[in-house]
Amino acid sequence: MAIPNLFGVEIPFVDHLGFEMVFMEGGHSELRYLPRHEHMNSFLVAHGGAVMTLLDVAMATAARSVDLEIGVVTIEMKTSFMRPCKGMLTGKGRLMHRTKSMAFTEGTVFDEAGNACAHATGTFKYVQRPAPSAPANTISTD
Repeated sequence: MAIPNLFGVEIPFVDHLGFEMVFMEGGHSELRYLPRHEHMNSFLVAHGGAVMTLLDVAMATAARSVDLEIGVVTIEMKTSFMRPCKGMLTGKGRLMHRTKSMAFTEGTVFDEAGNACAHATGTFKYVQRPAPSAPANTISTD
């Protein structure tokens, strides 16, 4: 079941994929994702773009878990694919270090057998949430 407002705002792409939040607290997060047929590649395993999105969201939620009032934007991400991602996938994120404005994270996706199938590191910038009266697509990266 998709969790709308995963970050406190609607994220249509995450809703479309159907990520389920398990927890996000204390610099850690866990999400579950069962890829549907339209999320597969030509080998009928989860498409790398969907897997990278799961990693991105897992790392971002880990970064945000220490301060839910602030947002994050992805600055960079490096992903390694180790094996095909099949079945129910679990994405786990971990905040490794943070400064006032940056979060350094890692994430791993596990298949339903518990095998690590993809791993990423990511850097996120902490940003203020726009005021409720601001246009929906307004984001400050200053």
